[in-house]
Amino acid sequence: MPDASGPRPRLVIVAGPTGSGKSALAARLAARIGGAVINADSLALYRGLDIGTAKPGPEETALAPHHLVSVLDPSEPCDAARYSSMARPLVAGLWAGGVPPVACGGTGLYLRTLAKGLFEGPPASPALRGAFSGMERDGIGLHSVLEALDPETASRLNPRDRVRVERALEVVLQTGSSMAGLQDSHALSDRPFDVLALVLEVETEELDRRIGARTDMMFEAGLVEEVRGLLARGYSPDLKPLMSIGYREAVMHIRGELTLGEARELVRLNTRRLAKRQRTWFRGQLPEGRRIPPDLDAALREAEPFLAS
Repeated sequence: MPDASGPRPRLVIVAGPTGSGKSALAARLAARIGGAVINADSLALYRGLDIGTAKPGPEETALAPHHLVSVLDPSEPCDAARYSSMARPLVAGLWAGGVPPVACGGTGLYLRTLAKGLFEGPPASPALRGAFSGMERDGIGLHSVLEALDPETASRLNPRDRVRVERALEVVLQTGSSMAGLQDSHALSDRPFDVLALVLEVETEELDRRIGARTDMMFEAGLVEEVRGLLARGYSPDLKPLMSIGYREAVMHIRGELTLGEARELVRLNTRRLAKRQRTWFRGQLPEGRRIPPDLDAALREAEPFLAS
């Protein structure tokens, strides 16, 4: 039972790549510790997007209360700042009421913002962006430049992730400080909770198998019909939620651009790519996370001492 008189609420995060079993583990963990689950998946926030988001089912919701599931209309925009404004009061309120909060999801930026706040940094610089484009044309690798100026941030970023590499360069050139250092300083000043991050790790072969099985299950459960219903209700296929993996391919099938088999295979391929990106992101952005298998006993060994201390 949490000690609500303590200095700060405590938050357990269950993170990991898509298909790693986060939702099931978070529900079982919350049930064992008398807690509640706070959704941290950007798509599960939306009503009507059920099959393609693999929202917690009746088995999970029967184990523990779930919050921030199906709370937005598909046409409503949401970003990390808005998510944090909804989730942070929930964390504090649950803890004050004696209920340990368990945030669960694969949207890394939402989890980072919830735990550490949102670091915005200096504004974009068109002049610097133009210079970066010129450097690329001249064959000068931007990631190599970042390694020289800010090696810590460079080590966290995929060299092919041009958007984040350019942003990191922009920050260090405008402020004279590393982005990693500024982020860490910001996190220390905007960290209202004590956080235990559990990052699920599954062998690549097993994760691929799970992704394939989940993709098949989604199509068999009626993913295409779910998307037809959303379009029939007037939602544009250009809405951000409907451009996500699963929904985008279903729209392409409905338009006649893909056969059903092609759509299914493309979802499987794109989901595997997403899982790879998520793994890289969590290694770089949640380095303090405890790497565990998707196993309740492993989660309890970490969570129970953290909540009791």
